[in-house]
Amino acid sequence: MLSTVNTGSRDQQWNVTDSSENSVDVGMAKRIATPDEREEHRGLLTRANWPAVEHAYGYATEAPKMLAALLDQDQGTRTRALSYIHNALHHQNTLYEATVPAAQYVAAILSDPRTSRTVDKSRYAFPGCMRAELLRWIASVANEVTDDAGALSKHHGFPLDDHAPAVGIQRIRPLLFAASLPYTEESDRHVREAALTACIPLLDDPRLLEHRPPLVPLIREVLGTSELWQHRERAIGTLDAWGEDSSGLEGQRNPFLFCDSDLPADGSSIWPTSRNSSEGYSEEPPF
Repeated sequence: MLSTVNTGSRDQQWNVTDSSENSVDVGMAKRIATPDEREEHRGLLTRANWPAVEHAYGYATEAPKMLAALLDQDQGTRTRALSYIHNALHHQNTLYEATVPAAQYVAAILSDPRTSRTVDKSRYAFPGCMRAELLRWIASVANEVTDDAGALSKHHGFPLDDHAPAVGIQRIRPLLFAASLPYTEESDRHVREAALTACIPLLDDPRLLEHRPPLVPLIREVLGTSELWQHRERAIGTLDAWGEDSSGLEGQRNPFLFCDSDLPADGSSIWPTSRNSSEGYSEEPPF
């Protein structure tokens, strides 16, 4: 079923799948995308009224081209498209009108085998293929509508219920979860970790709370033993917040280690970017 979501700032609307009545069926997510499914992916791009919704740098007219480029054969093109979804559609962790239909598209293409392709990386970037990167992007989007994010926004006088893009993301959380969950058992460790980081914030949704207990062992065994301290910290924080046992997990011993050693000494970006203003963005993505 399609549902219209008012953008709040204007009378324009976009269509997103209303998942409020959807069961969380994850059985389809690992199949190879068929030609019909690929056509459905293209349909998701054409149904949204992109020229009427905004991202960080204005109207999202270029969004269909850039989102489609996530699956391009050329690695440089894929990398620029990935930079775009961080930089324009979710700049500085902000939810924009265009973020909602973009999130729906990103969830839809996770099962496409082309997301197993690589992207350009700096030594400071998180490891993993395009699928891992897309899951991390979903995690970042979902983090903006968690219970903690909602409480903080309300405290500062900006309740999420008054922000239409946040309402839109909340509405499709079951859809995002159903797309992400199968990859918590992926053989690729980087994809597994990214999938868990996507699922965790989505499970603040009241419709998904029952899925927390089955993920607890994976959070301990996968995120809790990750080589990346950020994932280990996420495991500890999540288990504590859910009232589960986090004993035995080792977090970051030096809280300043990331600041001291993980960032480029010259202050450069950790992500390759394009400064082609015709594509609607010009700044480096925040991380």
